[in-house]
Amino acid sequence: MTINMNDMVIISVDDHITEPPDLFDKHLSPEHLATAPKFCTDENGKNYWTYQGMYMPSVGLNAVVGRPPEEYGMEPSSLEQMRKGVYDVHARIDDMNANGIAASLNFGTVAGFDGGRFHKAENKELALIHLRAYNDWHIDEWCGAYPGRFIPCGILPTWDMDATIAEIKRIAAKGCTAVALNENPTVNGLPSIHDEYWEPMWKAITDYDITMCLHIGGGNPSPHASMETPIEAWITTMPMSVAVGAADWLNLSALQRYPTMKIALSESGIGWIPYFMERADFSHARHKAWTNSAANFQGKKPSDVFRKHFMSCFIDDDFGLKNLSAFDEDMVAYECDYPHSDTLWPEVPEYLHKSVQCLTDEQVAKVTHKNAMRFFNFDPFKHYKREELTVGALRAAAAAANVDTTPKSYGGAKPLADGEEGRRVVSGDLMKMFAHHAEAQTRSAK
Repeated sequence: MTINMNDMVIISVDDHITEPPDLFDKHLSPEHLATAPKFCTDENGKNYWTYQGMYMPSVGLNAVVGRPPEEYGMEPSSLEQMRKGVYDVHARIDDMNANGIAASLNFGTVAGFDGGRFHKAENKELALIHLRAYNDWHIDEWCGAYPGRFIPCGILPTWDMDATIAEIKRIAAKGCTAVALNENPTVNGLPSIHDEYWEPMWKAITDYDITMCLHIGGGNPSPHASMETPIEAWITTMPMSVAVGAADWLNLSALQRYPTMKIALSESGIGWIPYFMERADFSHARHKAWTNSAANFQGKKPSDVFRKHFMSCFIDDDFGLKNLSAFDEDMVAYECDYPHSDTLWPEVPEYLHKSVQCLTDEQVAKVTHKNAMRFFNFDPFKHYKREELTVGALRAAAAAANVDTTPKSYGGAKPLADGEEGRRVVSGDLMKMFAHHAEAQTRSAK
């Protein structure tokens, strides 16, 4: 590789938004705004949203960017404890510039990665109205504030197939080229992806050339061995748990009927994928005679199907990049995961440049931005010259705007004193927090 770090162009295909309080204000009539999700603050200063009896609090590790690592944990619980770039699009651009990120695909928080909150709402007529308003905010207000800097990603009312098709057509007309789906819709009370219920959506998705994003944790939970399992063990295996949904979708018969279908495994990692494909090929070869799956793959190897339809992404994955030839260099993209705890902000270029030393210049261009541009039908160079979107140019813009990237304390856990030992955080701590939130949700519903 000969590319200088400051000359790289980096597109992130997985980042996140913690939505602002005025999310719905410009996109609903007064009547429908009155029943929309509401941003609230409790007596302890904790922010949360309510909607049709649901209580939706912040989850700590979602937005710890900019904090000292010692303060990572079950906070932040309010916007005041977050960097402004987490919820303000103008500050987000500043943080992207400081991090050398040319463009970004953002998943929402309040509605769930896949819009699951609207699926769980009792009044589906209102849920449809509010879901459409959410898409309008995301596409027109958030992404539309800086054309060429964001890849719009909509959500769909998949509980109603006619409404789903209509929404696909509507957001496609707005220039939206991606949607976030639950990789296991049965958790929302819908048929599995292998049911004929989904056939109209498969057709519409491919007709409008829209990429389906399956974000980790949307439907198949990342498992942990016990409540006493150290939380680091749980975090370690989270990306590999994507394999559960990936295997299910790899066996989707619609992939044979719709050869241009595109699926992005969001926040997946890549190092595990070569073995995943090898195992899928072995399983198919050994078991197709009795599982009756031969017709499903129509003579192809599962690995060939995976290489054709599935995009995966990485944050920091030396092993995967060194073994890029084991899968497909055209189906790998970078992700920053801002503002989550895994993000390498504001040092993405430094980490990434080191990781891609094993690649050719063309391979570097592919995994840093070209693959994302092709797979998501997204061209930032329609709005900017290439030289305006390089790491060096963006960081110069951030410097001119005096963007401060020094870690700041936002009131989280304090560093331990010399010689002091803290209690090891276990998976049960997070589960207790979820249980507390569920109990609060039940109380609010009553």
